[in-house]
Amino acid sequence: MKRLGAIAAAAGAVILVTLAQDVGAASSNTAETYKGLNLFGDVFDLVRNNYVDQVGDDTLIEGAINGMLTSLDPHSNYLNAKNFTDMKVQTRGEFGGLGIEVSMENGLVKVVSPIDDTPAAHAGLKPGDLVTNIDGAPVQGLTLPEAVEKMRGPVNSDINLTIRREGRDPFDVKLTRAIIKIQSVRSHLEGSNIGYIRITSFNEQTDVGLNSAMKNLKQQANGQLAGLVLDLRNNPGGLLDQAVAVSDAFLDKGEIVSTRGRRADDAQRYNARSGDIAAGMPVAVLINGGSASASEIVAGALQDHHRAILMGTKSFGKGSVQTIIPLAGHGAMRLTTARYYTPSGRSIQARGIDPDIVVEAAKIERAPAKDEKTAKAGDKPDAAKKDAKSGDSSAEQATVDPTIIGTPDDYQLARAVDMLRGISLFNGRVVN
Repeated sequence: MKRLGAIAAAAGAVILVTLAQDVGAASSNTAETYKGLNLFGDVFDLVRNNYVDQVGDDTLIEGAINGMLTSLDPHSNYLNAKNFTDMKVQTRGEFGGLGIEVSMENGLVKVVSPIDDTPAAHAGLKPGDLVTNIDGAPVQGLTLPEAVEKMRGPVNSDINLTIRREGRDPFDVKLTRAIIKIQSVRSHLEGSNIGYIRITSFNEQTDVGLNSAMKNLKQQANGQLAGLVLDLRNNPGGLLDQAVAVSDAFLDKGEIVSTRGRRADDAQRYNARSGDIAAGMPVAVLINGGSASASEIVAGALQDHHRAILMGTKSFGKGSVQTIIPLAGHGAMRLTTARYYTPSGRSIQARGIDPDIVVEAAKIERAPAKDEKTAKAGDKPDAAKKDAKSGDSSAEQATVDPTIIGTPDDYQLARAVDMLRGISLFNGRVVN
């Protein structure tokens, strides 16, 4: 709170200097501002006194504040006291709900990513899905916090979401709310010495979980790890300091990310410290359209420093910084204050990160046995002919199925492991 006060005081000093430099312009702006505030007061009184239903002053004021913030961008909004408390619980890694990270797009709730092992993931929700109705009621007209609040509810209670997904008609999905406990880091060995680490979100436990996972993998491989897959698919992001810590874990030096705001002197740069927990071994990073924000910071940093090879599909493209500003007695305000830039100066916002090697999600299927190959090429059904022409007998999917991530059916993971084994063989290492 002391730091926040100091920032406020500094901001006040800047405003005073500006006023002294251009009194005429400031006076004109102030006059226009007062006219606008008077208009707001008039509208407020008219709504309070004439709206068909009686509405509390707090509701009107909160709605006005939220409207002002959400008109700026989809990520700025007002958090009342309850929502502010829920947000703090979420960043600690445990909260109640469905297990989806969402944003707003054209008045609808857009799924950024489902979180592993949650009701949303089990129900098959995918990045890019649009929620049009919640329990039959349209989402259009709601703010993002209002929609999120409607999706929350008592544990074990059911909720129906109407989903619009590209390429198919709208459909309903029934989910059962649950306590969402996020174990943000998971790991296992692929074969005997290719490590696999999946980070599902960046919360307060992530850097500790990463170091623990790496230690366990080295022990399981008897100190013979030949490569590492870092899986950031369907990771919606989280805390900036955790993204910096994860990037730093694999880098010895150099810039990790910079944030640039409205004023040049607000720019911040985050640099790596000496030490690489992977000891220089080859690293493959998996990303897709559900990789957003903090995930893109890590992917961009490792790509720009040529520390890892990125595989998968283009990331989401959320490269803006939201600052949570507590409002004494009234919750908090989430405000976009800066944008992220990778070490090479690329902006992530609305552009995303392109993988070095594009690997579309696909379904792995067993090849038919010899005695099953009875049909001639000319006798293949249309679907088979199409697959034959494309040179791929697997059906490509727009996004990876959350239920197969990290399993033997995970096509993108299999390609990453193959690449790491190839690099290891090329470098003279023996890989089983």
